[in-house]
Amino acid sequence: MSAARERAAPARGADFSALSYAQAMERARALVPVLRARAVQTEEARQLLPETEADLHAAGLLRFPQPKRWGGAELDYVALFDIPAELARGCISTGWVVANLAIHHWMLALYDERAQAEVWGENPDALIASGIAYPQGSARRVDGGFVIGGHWNFSSGVDGSQWNMLAVTVKEGDKPVGWRICLVPRGDYEIVDDWHVLGMRGTGSKSVRVKELFVPEHRALDMLLTRGGAEFPGAKTNPSPLYRVPLSGLGSHCIAGPAVGNAQAALELSADAVRARSTSYMGLRMRDIQAVQMRTAGAGARVDAARLVVRNDCLEAQRIAEAGRAPTLEEKLRFKRNVAYAVQLAAEAVDSLHAMAGANGIYDHYPIQRLFRDAHALLGHIGFSWDAQGWPWGLVTLGGEYGAPPTL
Repeated sequence: MSAARERAAPARGADFSALSYAQAMERARALVPVLRARAVQTEEARQLLPETEADLHAAGLLRFPQPKRWGGAELDYVALFDIPAELARGCISTGWVVANLAIHHWMLALYDERAQAEVWGENPDALIASGIAYPQGSARRVDGGFVIGGHWNFSSGVDGSQWNMLAVTVKEGDKPVGWRICLVPRGDYEIVDDWHVLGMRGTGSKSVRVKELFVPEHRALDMLLTRGGAEFPGAKTNPSPLYRVPLSGLGSHCIAGPAVGNAQAALELSADAVRARSTSYMGLRMRDIQAVQMRTAGAGARVDAARLVVRNDCLEAQRIAEAGRAPTLEEKLRFKRNVAYAVQLAAEAVDSLHAMAGANGIYDHYPIQRLFRDAHALLGHIGFSWDAQGWPWGLVTLGGEYGAPPTL
């Protein structure tokens, strides 16, 4: 079946406001075997499959962070990690796309009510992609809003999306004076099909391009208002502490879910393979070789540790929001340090299991090779770079002066 065929339109206006965390996780878990069966096809399609998109819509697994007043489930922030992690046990690309599309529902709740109405009032199931690198977009202020332009890489899930959130640096001359994420409808940006990559192929993370586009003020979210607290425009109608979690400190935690879920899948599939194998060289069952036992145990410990680190950050960040305060700079840097470290642990688990597969690990038909490629493609995200995310916390903790980005 071609992923380029016309997508089936979901039934609009479904109400998921009664969907609980337990129900959402159960629905995600039920999709795991389906997603595993579709994983190769998803990679070949280089985008989310239409049938997978339909399944996710029907289960409410694209709208779980959306405000209840718009028919969303408004689940706690930790669900932004847990649900993509569970789906990634079946297909990391699907988990990644869900993480991105879901957090964009969360982000839209931060916008002016007029922007929410333009998207969700027309279609509460509307999907929103993004281009989040501020240096890739520029803007100048004009009457009533901004004129923007740029070329943004890595717009995951863009093929099925009706809107896009594009990050820009607002300048006066050459001087940066602001940072906005602009909500742009599908007809106003061009998709550039450049997604030919090592791994994460099924995410469809193509580039998008815009030239001299006017964006009204209410669709240009000021990112200085999203650093924790209730200063963002949407706080008037979406007062839940869920939306007070700082995007700058916790934005990468949702996309860490697929890394952990992928590592969990590698562990499960490797255990299945070992149970069924003997070695031709020693005449032993693989499960009886102590080195195999130790490698499996080490991978399992890394997966569990990675999950606990990221989940704890999400839970702590929501508790801070519920207490009515914004996290300190040290806390935000710790969150960013932790998520990078956790994803490193997940990648180490996959690497160890791939090595354990031996020569089998090089065959296209053996799933571990795809999980290995996907783990390293994901690891390239700047939010997971230990070199970029580790030292700022160390500097601040040791009493140094850190020139934090304004949006942090």
